[in-house]
Amino acid sequence: MNIRTIDWKNDKVRIIDQRSLPQKLVYLDIDKPSDLRRAIRSMQVRGAPALGAAAALGVYLGVKGYMGVGWQGFSRRLKSAAKYIASSRPTARNLFWGVERVVLAAEKNKNKPIAVIKKIILDEAKKIMREDALSCRKIGSYGSSLIKEGSRVLTVCNAGILATIDYGTALGVIYSACSHGKKVKVFSCETRPLLQGSRLSCWELSRRGVDVAMIADNTASSLMAGGKVDMVIAGADRIAANGDTANKIGTLNLAILSRYHKIPFYIAAPESTFDLSIKSGEQIKIEMRDPREVTGILFKKTTAPEGARAINPAFDVTPHRLISAIITDKGIIRGPYLRNIKKILSGRR
Repeated sequence: MNIRTIDWKNDKVRIIDQRSLPQKLVYLDIDKPSDLRRAIRSMQVRGAPALGAAAALGVYLGVKGYMGVGWQGFSRRLKSAAKYIASSRPTARNLFWGVERVVLAAEKNKNKPIAVIKKIILDEAKKIMREDALSCRKIGSYGSSLIKEGSRVLTVCNAGILATIDYGTALGVIYSACSHGKKVKVFSCETRPLLQGSRLSCWELSRRGVDVAMIADNTASSLMAGGKVDMVIAGADRIAANGDTANKIGTLNLAILSRYHKIPFYIAAPESTFDLSIKSGEQIKIEMRDPREVTGILFKKTTAPEGARAINPAFDVTPHRLISAIITDKGIIRGPYLRNIKKILSGRR
């Protein structure tokens, strides 16, 4: 399936409108930072690695129309654009990493003409997209070694093509295993409240010919108890220095169930998802979203009585002690995480 979640086409940011899936495959062309920020907030584009690229391109949209010639004025515009895009969502580390990458690239070249600096920002954003495509394939290659012939893999949310540029992290592991001829059975949790598992993961897995069955979120424990799940693989939005991992709400449930049933629980994420500036998951800011996502189904049908209160955290944090290993583009990291994360990410085996 040859699709790209996000791209730069005809001087615009082109994204797949993920709210339209699985009924329609719709592309949106965006040339205003306000429209891109809205697309991030509304989850028309989503997934931690994809948000890194989207954020970088968003900063470029914010400065490309600047007509001044001096660095001081341009710097103010750059910082304003960066702050604006970074305020879209608070949890995914990649979003902030993408903003920081392009700002740093500009600052390193502040003595050059503004037109040249703009091009440097755009080139850096394009570089982020190329790097993501490569890093996901490395994740897939490392992770496929964990999958045996006939493995039954359970996953949550969408950490595939639609969450990255064109391959995936957790689902990239599955795609890589399948490309090596292994038969894999996938159970995709629907992932309430926005159903990324059923709408997105099932859509892309089935289009790539992977054997996938969608399940209600509360079916996972029954499958595990029945011996029908061999492993769980999930993506990540931010990973602390000690290995605590924030991912879509419901991931923690699966990690606890996996530990009880003695099933390996894996996280798959690129180096850009790690935030070594925070010691543990207690410091990860969890995004709270519109309660109407919980009291209804995709804003189309209300399922709760009028006036019902709801809380809607977008993510939860899985403690490192429940994670069997973290599959990265630098290799597979196992505990003790506080030591081994730094060692493997730095290239010291």
